[in-house]
Amino acid sequence: MPTLIAGALAVFVIYTLLQMFRAANPAILARGVKIGGGVVALAVAAFTGIKGELAVAIPLGIFGAGLLGWSPFGTAGFSQIGGMFGGRASKSAGQTSNVRSQFLDMVLDHDSGALTGRVVAGPHAGQSLDGFDLAQLAAMMSGFDAESVALLESYLDRRFPAWRQDAQFDGAGRQGRAASSSKMTDEEAYQILGVQPGAGRDEISHAHRSLMKKLHPDQGGSTYLAARVNEAKDTLLRTHRN
Repeated sequence: MPTLIAGALAVFVIYTLLQMFRAANPAILARGVKIGGGVVALAVAAFTGIKGELAVAIPLGIFGAGLLGWSPFGTAGFSQIGGMFGGRASKSAGQTSNVRSQFLDMVLDHDSGALTGRVVAGPHAGQSLDGFDLAQLAAMMSGFDAESVALLESYLDRRFPAWRQDAQFDGAGRQGRAASSSKMTDEEAYQILGVQPGAGRDEISHAHRSLMKKLHPDQGGSTYLAARVNEAKDTLLRTHRN
């Protein structure tokens, strides 16, 4: 009987771990794999070093340190090593996308998916959106152009997921959903995708895929922001074709 209980418990634990693995954020999962791999590599390096096998311990220790971000030679020397364990994800550490309209400037953090913004025009210019409550933000919409309204709604969808269901705010931003009337420039496209000018097709495509995962409806995504990201990718890839 104890064996049966232990077996059932083991199956439950394994099933739970698999479900957590499937639901995990890819960026967080990749970071966890890197950290775990670094710790294991350092532990094995210490063990082999104690046994006197320095020819194995030293490179293994350097490899583990590189995975953990500890580099006596600078970070560049481990860029390719990190790529073996989700190096692309670590490369995006601190990487952001910037989307600007007439009244708002929004920043999307690639790693956390957090969306922050500030007002750049009007009576509240220079103030962070985080400093306003839902009623105040909804009241701003009446003075915004359609593009700024769509951008603000994207912010509200993340900060107040159920705001559209409140009758008090129903129709607050119903003044149209016109896309940007001007053609997106290469500079804007680079800012939106969060890549450096001159980025290659592979880097552009990777940034696009990563951002679209962040903008999925299950992650509090936004149709408007997804459209802007798609437009940015098309703009830069069209530049490469030309």
